[in-house]
Amino acid sequence: MSGAYTTLGCPLGELLLTAEGGRLTGLFMPGEHVVPPAGAVRDDAAFATIRTQLAEYFAGDRSAFDLPLAPPGTAFRQLVWGELQRIGYGQTITYAELAARIGRPTAIRAAGAANGANPVSIVIPCHRVVGSNGSLTGYSGGLEAKRFLLDLERAGA
Repeated sequence: MSGAYTTLGCPLGELLLTAEGGRLTGLFMPGEHVVPPAGAVRDDAAFATIRTQLAEYFAGDRSAFDLPLAPPGTAFRQLVWGELQRIGYGQTITYAELAARIGRPTAIRAAGAANGANPVSIVIPCHRVVGSNGSLTGYSGGLEAKRFLLDLERAGA
């Protein structure tokens, strides 16, 4: 599979999923106004595993994803996204904690920007990062979606 996409309905609305070479490159929330990459072909069958895993996640039966990922991004963003995947299901950390965890404690804004640029939301759980006072801050799918995901995880944790 190369340059594929599909859409998937979920409790948050319709997600757009993209992949390249059989690896997930994007999972975009409703309202992000992202379109499939030029030349990408709709291939619903190619996304069977992610469909199953997302259904399990939204049913409260899955706390971690096991998928080949290839989100495009700089080395710094990749570092941040790797750390996001280490945040436990139903847990949250602050942007300052995220920066400290990657060994760059003064790079709070840069870590926050990388978090916000995550193209594979839910699977790479950027929704688990909150403000320094525990408040919900920016999320590409909107704060209601972030609240929904955190509440879903806390109920199942």
